[in-house]
Amino acid sequence: MAVYAVIQYIIAAVAGLLLGYQMLLSFFALKGKIIKNFKNFKSIKYRRFSIVIPAHNEEKVLSKTIYSLFSLLYPKTLFDVIVVADNCSDNTAKIARQLGATVFERTNEKKQGKGYALRWAFDKILSDSQRPDAIIVFDADSLVSGNYLNVMNYYLEKGNRVVQSGDLVLPDSGAWSSETIRIGFLLYNYVKPLGRKVLGLDMGLRGNGMCFSTEVLEKNPWQAWSLTEDVEFGLMLLLRKVKIKFAPEAIVWAQMPANSKNAESQRKRWEIGKFPVIRKFTPKLLSAFFRTGSPRYLDACIDLVTPPLVNTLLLVVMMGGLNTILWYAGWVSQVFVWIWTGILLMGILHLFVGLYAAGADRRIYRSILYIPIYVIWKIKVYAKAMITVSDGKWVRTKRELEL
Repeated sequence: MAVYAVIQYIIAAVAGLLLGYQMLLSFFALKGKIIKNFKNFKSIKYRRFSIVIPAHNEEKVLSKTIYSLFSLLYPKTLFDVIVVADNCSDNTAKIARQLGATVFERTNEKKQGKGYALRWAFDKILSDSQRPDAIIVFDADSLVSGNYLNVMNYYLEKGNRVVQSGDLVLPDSGAWSSETIRIGFLLYNYVKPLGRKVLGLDMGLRGNGMCFSTEVLEKNPWQAWSLTEDVEFGLMLLLRKVKIKFAPEAIVWAQMPANSKNAESQRKRWEIGKFPVIRKFTPKLLSAFFRTGSPRYLDACIDLVTPPLVNTLLLVVMMGGLNTILWYAGWVSQVFVWIWTGILLMGILHLFVGLYAAGADRRIYRSILYIPIYVIWKIKVYAKAMITVSDGKWVRTKRELEL
């Protein structure tokens, strides 16, 4: 049992470190919640923005996104909405034009994917003599807070060059898959970044709601082509010492599939597609940390390798249960039961303190009851992912409107 004990201590140390750090970020987010409530967004200059929406066959959901953007509380002459109709075979381009958006149509069968679409669109925008001061990227199935451009303008005026807003999920009462994902988004895309903001650390990119000054994109052209291209490009910028600021006052809400079958491809793309980025950037981030001593790199490395919360909690519950059984049988010390109970408590505190710091509504708290169902569903998703291989192409997520 000595070998078992050593292995268990190692696993417990890793799980405790990851959950403990997330718990601390939730507590720091409490202070961030107070700070952001007293901010005004008056600026000396109104900057010009280009809003880019990469879209691959999004005719069913694009309209509400464009309506939301044209309703922003910002001078209408100072922003344009650009839909990148990438390898589309539907009416995405036609609908976008009818609603007043500028349309870039792109066809390239060899280079398919959001990363390629963004690079192509950025190059076109930056080559224009009337180029904007900044470019913002939204997904095609999003709603945006009315103050969005005012907030981005304010952060740019304060000297920030890359800004990431809160990236959350639209509520969908009764849809256990969507509602559980909403908890994950709130903790990962809002609470933990808010805690990092208080600590003076960087925010990573989240894909939806990214704002880049044109200066940054000129010096650092988009070069991320993986399935998690947003995470990849954010780490590239970090290693090039480009800071990414979190703006919790601006929010973009994305629509998640209510049907669990429709959510499978999206979940596999997010989680399985992250592994190549982990392999590529973990050594670079650790090297940068040991070379400079900057906590920015260590924080980014921890964030990159940290599994989704439900994955870690599942491991902790299983280890706690196993050791409880072994302790009753007299095979292990009760110490292990207490260790795993303590680690589980850190995860629970991260969850509930984080939800409170984010001002979560009652519906989200009720959605916690869906977590066991969600865990079983994720296990099935991982099992399927082990026997399928992605070719890296842009595989869009099916929505319920298309059924």
